[in-house]
Amino acid sequence: MAERKPGRKWLRRLIKEEPGDRAELIELLRAVARRGVLGADALAMIEGVLGVADLQVRDIMVPRSQMVVLERDSAPGQLLPVIIESGHSRFPVIGDDRDQVVGILLAKDLLRYYSEGATGKFDIREVLRPAAFVPESKRLNVLLKEFRVSRNHMAIVVDEYGGVSGLVTIEDVIEEIVGEIADEYDIDEDQTIRREGDRQFVVLALTRIQEFNDYFSTRFSEEEYDTIGGLVMHQFGRLPRRGEAVTMEGHEFKVLRADRRRIDQLRVTSPAPVPPRAGDTRSA
Repeated sequence: MAERKPGRKWLRRLIKEEPGDRAELIELLRAVARRGVLGADALAMIEGVLGVADLQVRDIMVPRSQMVVLERDSAPGQLLPVIIESGHSRFPVIGDDRDQVVGILLAKDLLRYYSEGATGKFDIREVLRPAAFVPESKRLNVLLKEFRVSRNHMAIVVDEYGGVSGLVTIEDVIEEIVGEIADEYDIDEDQTIRREGDRQFVVLALTRIQEFNDYFSTRFSEEEYDTIGGLVMHQFGRLPRRGEAVTMEGHEFKVLRADRRRIDQLRVTSPAPVPPRAGDTRSA
């Protein structure tokens, strides 16, 4: 007699009970997870999939003020520093203002020009990819399907009047399902501050304010908040989105990672070079 798989009993129960709403469905799935039939990661992904249907593009987009854009009429020498500084692979290209997005430039297209010796004239119009535009109100599950069909990785978000209000990428949507995707900004939990240059650092939001003060010779107060992330949130007066920045004591704090509950990582740019500290690890 074939051995029964432990998950079948709960699958039958799920079908038989027919949860009346999403909350009941999630509670039943959590009960399955507590019994070890469903893994914690799988449960989190299922909840993420269910949650995506409730979210709109405006909930996760990078706001207009924090978009890194390139100007269509800029020379290659002006474009390259922006590309290197941001570390992105795709950039909206604008005409006369930020409401006139004329296309998307892939960083590799400009890098190819330099790899070939940067000889001749570089005409950005010849390498621009068409920009996709989506309304703020579009549901994320619908957007994800459109990304898959069109093979676009980025879309420009427009408001009801047709003005640009931000941008969204396929990675933004996927992270709502699977959680944060590891990238070059990842640092070990025991390495709360990672040097990127003489003035740039990646800092975990959970870094204690005292540790931050010792490293950067700052004087941020520890009376109300214990962590640098809490201090940054207080300065914003709300939970900031990824890409937003604020300046305190001459130091710029830019949000590298955040979800709907907390800040995770910050890029800190100091007003002056910071001397190396013992144990510093510079980014590759």
